[in-house]
Amino acid sequence: MPSPFHPPVKRSVEIAGHKTSISLEPVFWDMLKDRATEEGIPINALVARIDAERLEAETPPGLASAIRVWLVTTEPRTISAKLP
Repeated sequence: MPSPFHPPVKRSVEIAGHKTSISLEPVFWDMLKDRATEEGIPINALVARIDAERLEAETPPGLASAIRVWLVTTEPRTISAKLP
């Protein structure tokens, strides 16, 4: 099993027609990809949704931080949809 400790990897995403770069550790890129797949949407669409949610915060964090927090604090919709 490869070590989970790896420096951030920078990737480009597009939000509202604008390209931006985000640096996340590979484990978070994997989580983001998995969540987008579970929801049946592109990664860019999920990042755009997280971006919109973070901008509503009283003191918005950086986008990479918002993505990390969102990934560890929200339940996948496919799992929560199965709950009674």
